Amino acid sequence: MYDGDLSTLQLWWSAWEKFMFDTPLTIQSKDGTFTEPPYKMLQPIKKAKYPDITEEEEKVSLPLQTMCGAIFDAILVHMMNTVSAPDVWQALKKTMVENLNRQKVPHTLDILENVYGSSDVITLQEVSASLIEQARNRPLGQKFWIVAPGNMDAVRDQNSVIFLAKETFPAGPSAEITSLVESSFEEGVKVPIAKGDILAITAIDRDGIPFVVASFHGDTNGLATKPVLSAIMKAMASDSSLVTHKLVFGLDANTYEKAKPGKQQDVLEWGKHYVSYDLTSCWGDFPNPANYTTFNSRTYLQPQLNKACKKSDKRANGDVNPKDFILFGKGDFKVVHTWKDNTGEKAYVEDMAFPTLKFPSDHGILATIVEPIISTSNA
Repeated sequence: MYDGDLSTLQLWWSAWEKFMFDTPLTIQSKDGTFTEPPYKMLQPIKKAKYPDITEEEEKVSLPLQTMCGAIFDAILVHMMNTVSAPDVWQALKKTMVENLNRQKVPHTLDILENVYGSSDVITLQEVSASLIEQARNRPLGQKFWIVAPGNMDAVRDQNSVIFLAKETFPAGPSAEITSLVESSFEEGVKVPIAKGDILAITAIDRDGIPFVVASFHGDTNGLATKPVLSAIMKAMASDSSLVTHKLVFGLDANTYEKAKPGKQQDVLEWGKHYVSYDLTSCWGDFPNPANYTTFNSRTYLQPQLNKACKKSDKRANGDVNPKDFILFGKGDFKVVHTWKDNTGEKAYVEDMAFPTLKFPSDHGILATIVEPIISTSNA
């Protein structure tokens, strides 16, 4: 976070230009670190992921991003200096950023360590390289195998990650099969995923039972969610070494209670999809559309203006949806207990917007206890 004075546009422009073009930033990736100024880290906006843009817009997306970023920042600084005194809004900004940005990783790891440290499997999405490194250097790293994608996203710095309890999986992960999953998409169909969104691994537990464990972050509209599950199931069926593995799949499905037809993934249609593969979820075969795991809304002081709304409209126009799932074979496990958590204390406060200064995520934690279904077959 920039800590300097932004009380005038002249001060802002000097600082912005220096930061964007002259300030090298060191980024941690799985293969080490690299250092570049921010403008070199911008990535083209792909029509494959955002179909509404034209091919021409894709080609000029880098300079457009740079120019629009400067314009937008200038508007924000002008707006805040107009409606509030600089010493008021900048102090408030520092408090929020300290808790929601700088302390986000420590807060997250504290919750995982102190509240969910007894879990056998933890799947996380949109994880930074910093969180992975810090987790490995904390007691979590002694308790869990912390598995990141072999092809991490070092630019967006958002990766799906899996924690495997060392006590439950003493040998750790056996192999990463993410590339097999990605090669199993239906031919000719463009699936809106980015590098780091999918992580799929194999592991054998202490009882000798083989598992495929997967973590996935869906696109904003959830349109990749069904194709990704189909690809996982196809990959497992096509490889003779995987057909006996049991699937555990934790994901941010980005499904919606009231989806826009053809543009967003409806949660009930998603339920029908996973049931078609003889899977069930921690919510059962028929997810409740009103069982929300997100409740957040955005002000106009951020770049995704299509998601912004007034404070009075935060419930009606915010992102309040049933987005998170844990899937497994219907014949493999049955649910003992499932809960969601937006406090970091194994409790969920309905109709409370989050993240908060104490809870760092815009998705609630989803947890489930399952037990194996013992087959009565003699086969």
